[in-house]
Amino acid sequence: MKNSKIKIYKYLIVFIVLLVFLTSPVYAADLSNWKGYLDDTAVGSGYNTDATSFEVYVGVITRTALSLLGIIFLLLMVYGGYLWMTDRGNTDQVEKAKKLISAAIIGLVIVVGAYVISYFVVELLTADTLQ
Repeated sequence: MKNSKIKIYKYLIVFIVLLVFLTSPVYAADLSNWKGYLDDTAVGSGYNTDATSFEVYVGVITRTALSLLGIIFLLLMVYGGYLWMTDRGNTDQVEKAKKLISAAIIGLVIVVGAYVISYFVVELLTADTLQ
């Protein structure tokens, strides 16, 4: 009993020594002027930091929505696969999983199709207005 306590104390001392002497202090940067730092970085990278137009905001919102829909599709596929793999001979659960996976694929096709159609319509409209 006494031998095991000594062993635990030895490991504890070694851990504390390693923790104290092998770690270095980390100091947070002064980010009171964070907007200036970001602008300097953007200008140095060649990006325009002026006010953005409405079209840019619509594009960002569209990309964000498509990303979220992609995440939802992935989660539905994983959940459907989980249901299918854990059916344990239950055919009702297999059918539920098949329907869920089919609905997720159909939803993804509809979303991608809508994006493609809207992209071509926007391209045609901007091509006509720019000429």
